[in-house]
Amino acid sequence: MRGIVFTVLGLLPLVCGHPYYRDYIPNGYAVFNPCGASYWEAVGHYDPNHHTVMKNPFGVALSNNNHIWNEALCRADSDGDGKTNGEELGDPNCAFTLGSTPSQASSGHPGICEPIGSGPCANVAFRCGCHGNACTG
Repeated sequence: MRGIVFTVLGLLPLVCGHPYYRDYIPNGYAVFNPCGASYWEAVGHYDPNHHTVMKNPFGVALSNNNHIWNEALCRADSDGDGKTNGEELGDPNCAFTLGSTPSQASSGHPGICEPIGSGPCANVAFRCGCHGNACTG
């Protein structure tokens, strides 16, 4: 029984995700959703509402940067669409600090190449409504 409890507790972070990471980035609770009218809640993941094991390019970059928003992550273009992460998240001057209000609203998604399926994103496999491994690109 004890082994089961430890196993469940060990897997809990994988299932629950980490919504508090949204506190660490500009407009974390209001990230543009290129697939619909609502916000993209699971910012570092391919599914807008659910945390997936596979992270989108911004999720990977944020994780590799120890979940810290800084000038390097802000100026990077994680999804390769020609706009910096800061531009897409409403922090074009990279001035956001934890607890502050970004200078602009989110205008794009830093981990989803937009416009989806065209321009620099034509060769990216992601499509709206995909799930799991089908979302990677």
